[in-house]
Amino acid sequence: MSKRALISVSDKTGIVEFAQKLREQDWEIISTGGTKTALSEAGIETIAIDQVTGFPEMMDGRVKTLHPLIHGALLGRRDLKTHMDAMCKHNIEPIDLVVVNLYPFKETLLAGGNQEEMIEKIDIGGPSMLRSAAKNHASVTVLVDPADYEVVLTEITETGETTLETRQKLAAKVFRHTAAYDALIAGYLTEQFFEGKPEKLTLTYDLKQSMRYGENPQQNADFYESGLPSLYSVARSIQLHGKELSYNNVRDADAALQIARDFDEKPTVVALKHMNPCGIGTADNIELAWDYAFEADPISIFGGIIVLNREVDLATAKKMSKIFLEIIIAPSYAADALVVLEKKKNIRILTVDFTEKAQSEIFPMVTGVLGGLLVQNQDVLIENPDDWVVVTKVQPTETQMKALGFAWKAVKFVKSNGIIVTNDHQTLGVGPGQTNRVGSVKIALEATAEKPVETQTGAVLASDAFFPFADNVDEIAKGGITAIIQPGGSIRDKEVIDACDKYGIAMVFTGVRHFRH
Repeated sequence: MSKRALISVSDKTGIVEFAQKLREQDWEIISTGGTKTALSEAGIETIAIDQVTGFPEMMDGRVKTLHPLIHGALLGRRDLKTHMDAMCKHNIEPIDLVVVNLYPFKETLLAGGNQEEMIEKIDIGGPSMLRSAAKNHASVTVLVDPADYEVVLTEITETGETTLETRQKLAAKVFRHTAAYDALIAGYLTEQFFEGKPEKLTLTYDLKQSMRYGENPQQNADFYESGLPSLYSVARSIQLHGKELSYNNVRDADAALQIARDFDEKPTVVALKHMNPCGIGTADNIELAWDYAFEADPISIFGGIIVLNREVDLATAKKMSKIFLEIIIAPSYAADALVVLEKKKNIRILTVDFTEKAQSEIFPMVTGVLGGLLVQNQDVLIENPDDWVVVTKVQPTETQMKALGFAWKAVKFVKSNGIIVTNDHQTLGVGPGQTNRVGSVKIALEATAEKPVETQTGAVLASDAFFPFADNVDEIAKGGITAIIQPGGSIRDKEVIDACDKYGIAMVFTGVRHFRH
C-alpha cells in the first residue's frame, strides 16, 4: 500500500518541489482548494479531499477536512490492534504525513483587516489536522514550516520514512505554532469583545536572535520579538553595520528609543548609559542637538547608546566618530555620513521607523518576576502644562517654564529615585536610582556644578516623585537652582513649599509622578 500525505498550505513556498519528491517516492497526495490547484498546474497528481471523505466541501470551505475519514486516518494508532481494526472496518486509510500551514490571521491583522475579515481568517480545520497528526507523531510526520521540508525529504528518500526523533521535534514545533496562532486570535478577540482583566493572559513571541550571553557571561539569553511587532522598536530595527547586538545593548537601545519618542517637536539627541539618560539635547538642527547631548556629560557618553530623531548628516557623523559609541540609532543616514561612521569597525549602526512612534505606545510593558509576570500599559500620559500648579510665592518666568517642561519630560526616564537638572535645551546633571532622594539630588547637582557657568544659568530641577522632606530643597538651593518641578502629594508639601519661598525658588506641582524602577 502506498503511503499517503495530506497537503493543504496557505504559504506555498517550496510546496511543488516537496510534493514532486514525494510522488517520486510513490506517495499518494491528498490535497484541497488552492493547494490542489497549484499542484495540478505543476503536473502533480493529487486526490481531492472529497474523494476521500465522500462529502463535498461546503460553507465557503469552512467544512472540508473535519471528517472521521481524515482524523481517523491521522489519529489511529498503528501499534494498537483495536485502532487498526476500527480503521479497517470503517474503510479509513492511514495518512502518514501532513503538511499544513494556517490561514494568514497575523498578516491580515497587520494589514488592517476589518472584523469580518479577521473572523474568516480564523483557521479551524488546519489546526485540527495539525494537532491530530502531532498527537500521533509516533506514526505520523507533521510539517508546518517550509524550512523543515528538506530534512524530511532526505530521510524519506534514504530510508522510506522519517525517524521518531524527527517526528517528535516536528510535533513539538506544531504545538508551539498552533499555540502562537491561538494566542494572536485570543488577543484580538479579547480586545474586540472583552472589557476588564482577562483571567488568562496569552502572549506569543518569535525568536529574533540567540545571544552570546545575557547580562553576564554566565547567563544564557535570547531575544524574542512580539508576535505583533512595533515598527518603532529595536526588535524591528535594521542593522547597517557593526557587531551583533548583545542582551544589554538591546535593553539600552529600547530605553533610549522610549526617551527619543517623547522628544519629537525638534531635532533631538539622546545619549544613554546603563538604562539612564546621560545627555539629552534639543536644538534647531541635529548637529547642535548632538553638541548639547555630548556636553551634558562628555565622560558618561563614552561607550553609550545614541538615538537621533532626524537624519544623521556628515557634520554630526564626524563629531560622533571621534569617540567610542556602542550604538547609533536614527531614522536615516546621509550617504557620506554613513561612510564616516562605518570606518569604526565595531560600532552598531541601526535604523528605525520613526513614523511609527505613536503606534508603539499601545504595547503593554511586560516584566518577568520569579514565577510570574507583571503587565502594565506604558507611561505615555499626555500632560497639559496648563493643569500644573505654581505653589510658591515666586512665579516661574516664561524661560523657566520652558526649561521645566524639558526637565519634566526628561526625568520620566531616570531610574527612581530620579532627579534631573536641565536648562531649556539640554540636561546638565542626572541623579538616578539612589535609595534616598537627597542622594540623587546631590549627584545631579555635583554634575551640574562641573558645567560652564553660562550653561548653569537658569538651571531648573525635576523630581520624578514628591520630596518627602524639606532637606532636599536645602541642597537644591545650595546648587543655585531657580525653579523646581515635581508631582507634589507629600504630607510635608507645606514644609517643602515654605523652604522654596525661603530661598526664592519657584516650584510647580504637576499632580503626576513618573517612577521608573
